[in-house]
Amino acid sequence: MYPWVALSNGDFQLSSSFFYSNKTELDKSVKSAEIQANSYRKFPVPFERKSFQIFSFVLMNNHIHVIWQIQPGHTKESVQRDFLKFTVQRIKDALVKNHPMAIRKFEINSKDRKYWFWEWNSLSIELYSEKVFQQKMDYIHNNPVKTGLCDIPEEYKYSSALFYEKGIDEFGFITHFRG
Repeated sequence: MYPWVALSNGDFQLSSSFFYSNKTELDKSVKSAEIQANSYRKFPVPFERKSFQIFSFVLMNNHIHVIWQIQPGHTKESVQRDFLKFTVQRIKDALVKNHPMAIRKFEINSKDRKYWFWEWNSLSIELYSEKVFQQKMDYIHNNPVKTGLCDIPEEYKYSSALFYEKGIDEFGFITHFRG
């Protein structure tokens, strides 16, 4: 399913795609992009429910960008909640196992949780045209280049850039935006 539908006048209308960015602050000594990547390699809860498709993503040391499409029968709020809950548990488990001292940085005093990883207000915006969709995807793929982590987007292994450049999906969950 394309993230947009063609209208009779030749224009495009986006069908529920969102650009999503959420920040985490992991200790610089922790390879946080790697921890996040391992946390995202399998999405059993969201994918079993078939609640969203991912078209593009990048995992940076302190944030993630995703272009996704919420599937019919699901709401943006419920998908974001499930996504964050699932990834937080995986990140927490990885930190406890591999970086037990780093987990302390995320401890909070709250009655409903012991740790806090994600920013309270994540950015989620509707992508209203193919041009804006492509602009956001280019931004996502060039993010590691702009921060000096690689020379070209497809060199960065925690991104969908390699999928779009060479057709390689090492994560197993990317859907090409053209179908």
